[in-house]
Amino acid sequence: MSDAGVDTSTLCLFDVDGTLTAARQRVTPDMAEFLQKLRTLVRVGVVGGSDLSKIKEQLGDDVIQKVDYVFAENGLVAYKSGQLHSVQSIQAHMGEELLQDFINFCLNYMAKIKLPKKRGTFVEFRNGMLNVSPIGRSCTQEERIEFYELDKKEKIRETFVSVLQEEFKGKGLSFSIGGQISFDVFPDGWDKRYCLGIVEKDDYSTIHFFGDKTKPGGNDYEIYCDPRTVGHEVSSPEETRRLCEQLFFS
Repeated sequence: MSDAGVDTSTLCLFDVDGTLTAARQRVTPDMAEFLQKLRTLVRVGVVGGSDLSKIKEQLGDDVIQKVDYVFAENGLVAYKSGQLHSVQSIQAHMGEELLQDFINFCLNYMAKIKLPKKRGTFVEFRNGMLNVSPIGRSCTQEERIEFYELDKKEKIRETFVSVLQEEFKGKGLSFSIGGQISFDVFPDGWDKRYCLGIVEKDDYSTIHFFGDKTKPGGNDYEIYCDPRTVGHEVSSPEETRRLCEQLFFS
């Protein structure tokens, strides 16, 4: 696509779940079209905690061609201008011993939690993080919502994270609760701010970030508060769109 008329000094970075799409759902055709329209004015990137396959499920198989940057796993797997830019590895960083101690502790803890339902994939291994889900990631959409409602009342994930913070204190690990059924575990500094280190080299004068989990403990919090970004808190894809229209189209 040609850069004619594009403000190449401004970048808009978007969280995926709850910001561009409903939680774990596909982007609507309207929203996809709007992003393309926005791209005629500014540079556009997406930064999700999920791996690339989940981001593709939500934003389309051609997402890396459709936006300027795709940062999967907070940017630990990064695509720029349609090409793979860089990949990090959590096992190389943490070492096998700490990794196993951590996984074993989680499985042991989850074995003691009684829930209305439990499914499979309790610890999902990604390039730059571990994703831990007490119900198991292979639950259905209905089971996911049931767990989420229970979790709001009983703070299952919050309690689990505080136990892990105590148990693995001083080991250089960070935790963030995002989405509905899980939380992420990653080395300190490997939150969504990680992608800023990559885009910094491209000399933007303004980087806008749009996300819905911007409160402390949410996986958008650090990048939302970072002095390098102008943070915008949104509660739905509709709000994201309205805000962008005000900022860039009025």
